[in-house]
Amino acid sequence: MAKEVSSLRPWRERLRRLLPGLRSRRSGQDASWLALRGEELACRALEKRGYRILARRERSRLGEIDIVARDGPALVFVEVKTRRGRRFGKPAEAVDRRKQRKLVRLALAYTARRGWSETPLRFDVVGVDFPANQKPRVEIYRNAFDGPESL
Repeated sequence: MAKEVSSLRPWRERLRRLLPGLRSRRSGQDASWLALRGEELACRALEKRGYRILARRERSRLGEIDIVARDGPALVFVEVKTRRGRRFGKPAEAVDRRKQRKLVRLALAYTARRGWSETPLRFDVVGVDFPANQKPRVEIYRNAFDGPESL
């Protein structure tokens, strides 16, 4: 583990310069540190592609939506999966049927609370990979899964 952490130092320093508003990693908070940086990189990648970020880490009693954005007329609900390498597969592969159903329920509740029930919905997944000694990779999967009618 020590070798892995030390191999991330150059990229960690670059990320700290890119993301000055986020605190540095503390022991015991490694997973949340990685997740926050993954979400920040995902937001930047989405904005570069023309998405307009409406909300981040939107919480309700049902759970949390990582990112809510607009892409043209569509309201896009984005699940961000961040990993440190691909030992367990690509990050986006972690969004299984159960997680998809939960995201759809969260999206329906979100739109109902705001009176946006007639707005077209889309579900995207962003995979962020932090391989050792390499630049982070961000992959955006548009329309990663179908909405309420298919689940």
